[in-house]
Amino acid sequence: MIPIKYNVRNLRVRWKTTLMTVLGTALLVASSCILFGLVEGLEHSLKVSGDPLDLIVLRKGATAETTGGFESKKADELLTLNGILRDGDGPVAAKELLNIPVAERLSGAFNNLILRGVEPASRKLRPEFKIVAGRDFESGKGECIVSQSLAGAYKGAQVGGQLVFGEKEKYRVVGLFTAGGSSAESEIWADLKDVERNTGRDGSVSCVQIRAAGPAEFDQLRKEIEDGAQFRLAAKPEAEYFATQSDASTFFKAAGTLIAVLLTFGAMFAAANTMFSAVKSRTREIGTMRALGFSRSDVLLSFLGESLLLSLLGGGLGLLATLPMSLLSIETMNGNTFASVNINFRFGYWVMAVALSMTLVMGLFGGMLPALRAVRLEVIAALREL
Repeated sequence: MIPIKYNVRNLRVRWKTTLMTVLGTALLVASSCILFGLVEGLEHSLKVSGDPLDLIVLRKGATAETTGGFESKKADELLTLNGILRDGDGPVAAKELLNIPVAERLSGAFNNLILRGVEPASRKLRPEFKIVAGRDFESGKGECIVSQSLAGAYKGAQVGGQLVFGEKEKYRVVGLFTAGGSSAESEIWADLKDVERNTGRDGSVSCVQIRAAGPAEFDQLRKEIEDGAQFRLAAKPEAEYFATQSDASTFFKAAGTLIAVLLTFGAMFAAANTMFSAVKSRTREIGTMRALGFSRSDVLLSFLGESLLLSLLGGGLGLLATLPMSLLSIETMNGNTFASVNINFRFGYWVMAVALSMTLVMGLFGGMLPALRAVRLEVIAALREL
């Protein structure tokens, strides 16, 4: 068997070609990883938004909070139901009201944002909710808190600033918060009564969030809310609700897969071209190896190994180049609410598996044809090549 150090030495001797191939492969792998990192970030934000014991109550037939409003009187009755988890402050359940105002970015562009009127229990219903700057808002004072990721992008969204939406809505920003990467990190929170008053929507809510005391209570609550004569509302498991909000994730995943496949084909041709050049320039060398007793399979494995080594170098470099992206986030549009949503790039095991698969495919298929050409050379003919 031909030792691997032979291939390493060849790559080092032909360093210019090696460098160009590695950089090209790295660029292709990084491009695909960025797309899949975006998909994983979006899926993560929806996944962490749903607790297995949480229910979101909407109007019957509604598919989103923006269209799920119902009477506040019914919402008050929901909060008294048995089976809701309770702590020292009362039921872990909250009425919430959504408004989608237009906000001005620091760049001067305008975007729709989610302004959520919340109650104290709303914080307990979001995993890892935490004030990271300033303080929490006080009820009835026209104050709000802003997701940390939004604060650096919108005018007046910094602590001490003022957010003005239309003629009636004004909120003083008193704090910034994070919520463990959940969808809440694309929102502004204000007191429910302030939002009701400013939007003229007294007497209605967009949804009620409820946490059941246990699995049995979860099923009981769901049945009572959906079938009880006094309610007739939709009680959806929160995890299921957020799963239906992932249309953008599906689009990104399909686009990412298509682009990854196209890029992989491009990289395969690049690797094949490099290896074809290697075979052509080393024809006499191959003939010498055969004359020394190395078999066709030894030569085949040697060239395939060299191709794989090139691809792995490029794939590893491409993956490393994408890691700093995990500190960044992008803003896109939620097709259900038509409001902006912030997505953090995530490069977990799935993205790394995609990068490794792409690299192996590029190395194997890109090196296969040149390797086959190498083993088909007749020894005498190869030794006569110039």
